[in-house]
Amino acid sequence: MSKRQYWLMKSEPEAYSIDDLKRDGQIRWSGVRNYEARNIMRDKMNVGDRAFFYHSNVKPPCIVGEMEVCTEPYPDPLQFDPDSKYFDEKSSESDPRWHLVDVKFIRKFENSVTRDILKEAGLSEMQLFKRNRLSITHVEEEEFIKVLELAGLEPLD
Repeated sequence: MSKRQYWLMKSEPEAYSIDDLKRDGQIRWSGVRNYEARNIMRDKMNVGDRAFFYHSNVKPPCIVGEMEVCTEPYPDPLQFDPDSKYFDEKSSESDPRWHLVDVKFIRKFENSVTRDILKEAGLSEMQLFKRNRLSITHVEEEEFIKVLELAGLEPLD
């Protein structure tokens, strides 16, 4: 069994929010069309890894909840759908270009953690700040625990 890893995954709340995930329970983290983010899901994420749900493109952007990777990576079905904005004509079922994982809702934070709060708490070295444009970034275990503290929460296990 591999050691649990931690991630931060961004979504614009008008596209898909923490409240949507809470309602749905579990979803495909689909539509990622950045090779580095795809590689993280395909090659590095494992079932049981935890991730922060980060609302991007809002003021202020913030960490709003926690979720868990609950499937092995598999091809994103939207890449094969010509009616989807995520269709990729260069991808094929025999050689898929885009992969994803499913995530399930763990909890919504009563107290969101903004970028300013993260910086003030000494977390300015998080990958979130170094790779600001990347939709999925790694989070160190100590950073994960600190963010939970900033949200007024304890790790669940």
